[in-house]
Amino acid sequence: MLIKSPHAEQRTVLYNVSWETFEALLRDTGEDRGSRFAYDCGTLEIMTPLFEHENPKIQFDRLILVLVEELGREIKSAGSTTLKRRLANRGIEPDNCYYIQTELRVRGRETLNLETDPPPDLAIEIDITSSSVNKFGIYSALGIPELWRYDGQDLKFYQLLNRQYVEHEFSIAFPLVSVSDISRFIQQSKTMGEIALLKSFRAWVREKIE
Repeated sequence: MLIKSPHAEQRTVLYNVSWETFEALLRDTGEDRGSRFAYDCGTLEIMTPLFEHENPKIQFDRLILVLVEELGREIKSAGSTTLKRRLANRGIEPDNCYYIQTELRVRGRETLNLETDPPPDLAIEIDITSSSVNKFGIYSALGIPELWRYDGQDLKFYQLLNRQYVEHEFSIAFPLVSVSDISRFIQQSKTMGEIALLKSFRAWVREKIE
């Protein structure tokens, strides 16, 4: 089944895909492919992002880098690294993910194994069109503590509590910022120059921490 959006994402959904087939597809397609995979207990969604999807991804990443820089924090960016656990029979490639609170535990690492390594502290998921897999269930099974989800208009923050995601107003990784704060700058990115946006955001962060 192929679900197409002319603006944001193209999705292909395959059913009854074994874990071994999923692993083989990851190996055969490599890390440089333009599509991203989400695997949920035999259902595999292959998503190819287009411009309306990719631009917000870049904006989120830049805002987070400004945050950690101004807060004097360290970070390990993992981008769209494949996050998977065979025992959970699930895997996903987020738009962005980061080690923040646990950055020291993966500093210097060149590979990740979520069977033994901690999961990223924060993942960002952009779904302009509807996904055919339960991404909340995938992220929960992988133990991602915080998830930001953006649908092109609305941004929501979620915290993992008792294996369920609960909507929160403030970020866990960055308690000084609320969902409305980040949402405002993401909305401004649609009409504002990118350098001007970053300067405005940096000035706002500095005011918050003074």
